[in-house]
Amino acid sequence: MDQLLINLLNGISSGLLLFLLSSGLTLVFSMMGVLNFAHASFYMMGAYFGYALAGALGFWAALLLAPLLVGGIGAWFESAALRHVHRYGHVPELLVTFGASYVILELVQLVWGRSAVPFAPPELLQGAAFTIVQPPDAGLSLMAGKAPASACAAAGVSCSAFPATRAFMMLVALLMLASLWLLLTRTRIGLVIQAALTHPEMAESLGHNVPRVFMAVFGGGCALAALAGVIGGVTFVTEPPMAAIVGSIVFVAVVVGGMGSLAGAFAGSMLIGLLQTLPLTVDASLASVANSLGAEVGPQTTGWPLLRITLAQAAPILPYLLLVLVLIFRPKGLLGTRSD
Repeated sequence: MDQLLINLLNGISSGLLLFLLSSGLTLVFSMMGVLNFAHASFYMMGAYFGYALAGALGFWAALLLAPLLVGGIGAWFESAALRHVHRYGHVPELLVTFGASYVILELVQLVWGRSAVPFAPPELLQGAAFTIVQPPDAGLSLMAGKAPASACAAAGVSCSAFPATRAFMMLVALLMLASLWLLLTRTRIGLVIQAALTHPEMAESLGHNVPRVFMAVFGGGCALAALAGVIGGVTFVTEPPMAAIVGSIVFVAVVVGGMGSLAGAFAGSMLIGLLQTLPLTVDASLASVANSLGAEVGPQTTGWPLLRITLAQAAPILPYLLLVLVLIFRPKGLLGTRSD
C-alpha cells in the first residue's frame, strides 16, 4: 500500500512537471497558432543554464535567472526568425522551430559535451521530504524527512521515502498554475493577452502592440519550459537526450488535453503522468487483465507474445495508445476549444 501511494505521488509530480512544459506550449499555440517543435529544447537549455549558473551563483539564483535568460532568448527568436515566416503558414513555422531544436542541441553539446553533467540539488532538497511508514498491524503514518533506521527495522514494517526534489517540483508547478490563472483572468495584462488572442485587430486599434504581446507570450512559454528544465535537471539527469525524452510526451499531453486549452493541458499532463507511473506497481500480464475485464482469454492464447507482456512493461506505450484513442473518438481533445 505504501509503495502504491508513493507511485501515485510520483505520477502526480511527473504530471505537474509535464504541465509546466505543456502550459508554455499551449499558451504559444493558443495565441499564435504555432506548434513550437523547439519547446523541449528550451527545456534542455534551462537545465544546462541552471547547471552553469548554480555553479557560479548557487541553485536558488539559477532557479530565477535561468528561466529569465531562456525566456529572453525565446523572445529574440520569435522576433528575429519566427515572426518573419508566420505569414507564410504553419509549415514554414514548423520547419523553423524544428531546425532551431537541432541548432540548440548542437550548441549544448559543443559547450557542455555529450555526457551528463553533475547537476546536484541544493542541500535543502537532498534526501526525503517525508517517509510513509506502514506497520503490519496498523495504518499508514507519515514522518517528516527520512525515517530513523529504528522505525523501519522492526519485522514487517515497510518504509517508503518521497524525494524532496519531487515535492519541490509539485510545489513550484502548483504555484505556477495559480499564477498563470491569476495573470490571465485577474490582471490587465491577462485581458490584453486574451484580447490579442481573440480580436488582434481590435486590440491593435486600441493602441496595444500585438506583435510585442506575441513576443512576450512566446518568451514566457520558453521561460516556463526552462523553469521545468531547472527542476527536472536536478530531479532526473541533465544530458542532451533529455529534450528528446520529453519532446514527444509533452505533445501527447497537449493533444490529449486539447490544443489551446490550459485546463486541458493540466488534465492531459496529470493523466499522462499517472499512466506512466501507476502501472509500474502492477505485475499482471495483459491476458490476466483481459480476463478480469470479462474478455475470457483462454489458454489457447498463451502463445501470443503480446499477451504475456505485463502492465509494468507496457507503461511507456500507454500514453501513446491514449493519444490514438483520443484522436479517433475526440479529435479536439478532452477540453479542446480550438479547431485549427
